[in-house]
Amino acid sequence: MTKTVPVVDYLTLGEHPHLTAHGCTTCGARFFDRRNACAGCGAADFESVAVATEGVLTTFTIVTMARPGIPVPFVAGVVDCDGTSVRANVINVEPAPDHVRLGMKLRLATSVVGVDDEGTEAMGFGFEPVED
Repeated sequence: MTKTVPVVDYLTLGEHPHLTAHGCTTCGARFFDRRNACAGCGAADFESVAVATEGVLTTFTIVTMARPGIPVPFVAGVVDCDGTSVRANVINVEPAPDHVRLGMKLRLATSVVGVDDEGTEAMGFGFEPVED
C-alpha cells in the first residue's frame, strides 16, 4: 500500500478528504495557520472545524509567470466554502478567461504533487469545477 502525506497540516486525507481550520470559539473566525489569538476578537481559544468541501469562486487571477519549474499558466483563486475563505489553485479547468468565472461552483480535489525516494506520495489540494 502506498503511503500518503498531506503537504499542509490543514489537509485531512482519507476516505473523505477535507480541510480543517482553527475556529475561534468566541466569534467563529477561521484560520488555517496557528494563532495565539484571534485576529477578529482577540480571544485565545480555538477548536478544529471541518471546512465545507464545496464552494464558489469569489476572485481569481490567471498566473502566467512563475519561478522556474512551475508550469504556467494556472488559475489561483479564493473559494468561499460556506463562509470560510480558502486560497487555492483552481484545477482541471483551462486557465483562460472563457473557462473560469466568478461564482462558479467548485469542489475540493486532491492530487499527488511529489513522491520521495521511498515512494511516499505528497498530496496537495485544489478546487475543481462541479459539473452542473
